[in-house]
Amino acid sequence: FALGAYRFTRYRAGEPAPRLVIPPGIDADRVIRIADGVTLTRDLVNTAANDLGPAELAEAAEELAERHGAGFAVTMGDALAEGFPMIHTVGAAAVPARAPRLIDFTWGNPDAPKVTLVGKGVCFDTGGLDLKPSAGMLLMKKDMGGAANVLGLAHMIMAAGLPVRLRVLIPAVENAVSGIAFRPGDVLRSRKGLTVEIGNTDAEGRLVLADALALACEESPDLVIDMATLTGAARVALGPEVPPVYTDDERLAADVMRHSEIAADPVWRMPLWSPYMAMLDSKIADINNAGATPFAGSITAALFLQRFVPADIAWLHADIFAWTPAPKPGRPQGGEAHAIRALYSCLEERYGS
Repeated sequence: FALGAYRFTRYRAGEPAPRLVIPPGIDADRVIRIADGVTLTRDLVNTAANDLGPAELAEAAEELAERHGAGFAVTMGDALAEGFPMIHTVGAAAVPARAPRLIDFTWGNPDAPKVTLVGKGVCFDTGGLDLKPSAGMLLMKKDMGGAANVLGLAHMIMAAGLPVRLRVLIPAVENAVSGIAFRPGDVLRSRKGLTVEIGNTDAEGRLVLADALALACEESPDLVIDMATLTGAARVALGPEVPPVYTDDERLAADVMRHSEIAADPVWRMPLWSPYMAMLDSKIADINNAGATPFAGSITAALFLQRFVPADIAWLHADIFAWTPAPKPGRPQGGEAHAIRALYSCLEERYGS
């Protein structure tokens, strides 16, 4: 009921929403923090790109961090070039108006289990020099849906006071077109040191995530979760309502699938099928950012990200849509929180309160 009562009213007045009266015996605080996290996610995704660029996304993250007493930092513009070269390169074409940045905030007891959330924050995606057709750009304000979902999940965790040391990393960029846009055939050096040949400039989300994942793993967290509106192939495989998730951690996979049913927040595990890594081979670099064939696009994107995560770190990747194309009960048309209620339920059980 609370999810279905959502209204986005930034640009026009909405009809009055029904008021939820929570009956006795229900954990009202839990209901409210989950609904608030979903609302935050939906509001960010629904906001037009002219009002939500990298700077405004950073402001929203900082506001959330301050609300919960988290430490906040941001690295932006040319300061990214040395430590986060792929984030810097992908966002360079939008400078100076929309300079790229890496959002980084931490919350909780430093001695608690370390949980790190990484969200793709591409605030608008033209496709770069591999330009999308106009129809393909219509929903590209939602290409920061991974960041929005990560912030919604972070709110749930912090509002609940889960005993974890939470870190949130969001590479915030706009994939624009200009004279300094990166090109097909370019070779980029990543934070991890791997070189990446650019097979397609429209596969930019995995580039910025790779630098953020490399940073996330440098402190050996107990769990890393990344969320991204990464591939159209995921929608072809599972449609708009069921995000694929990828992990080699069997316990984590089982827990997330189980809590997906408990929370009525569907996800489906897909395979990190290692033979497909050959599709990302490059003759001049360590890896190509785009598959050599049109097959298995969501799997090859996940395999690309896996190259930047050490095998001994528990990691889960969610390839989400972050959008509801047609209204359904509890899911108004527009920006959507995908998988975060399932993930929150899983973290709640795993780490207690």
